[in-house]
Amino acid sequence: MKTYILHNRKCQKSREAVEILEKSWKKYTMVEYLKSPLSFEDLIELQKKLWLKAIEFCRTWEKEFKELWLTKTSSDTEILKAISRFPNMLERAIFIDWNKAVLCRPPEKIKELL
Repeated sequence: MKTYILHNRKCQKSREAVEILEKSWKKYTMVEYLKSPLSFEDLIELQKKLWLKAIEFCRTWEKEFKELWLTKTSSDTEILKAISRFPNMLERAIFIDWNKAVLCRPPEKIKELL
């Protein structure tokens, strides 16, 4: 996949990002990451494309974050391993276009790659 969006249908912000993408007519693949979780290796590649620390695209308020005793100072490796086990901890939506990615928070940020 070269152009895709990591999407959660239950998330309003994620649906808004998809709506913006649909209006752009850009061809992409939708990946429902809760049904098809990313591996640890996939998350490392995603992090490189986002140019963010893992904590910056992790949902720190999810119960698993607390149950795993993670903190905002946990290492990228610890956080990415946790996200690979508990994909609900991944912030959404994330749009990837070849070797660049953007966290769509707010959803309009998707326009940076369109």
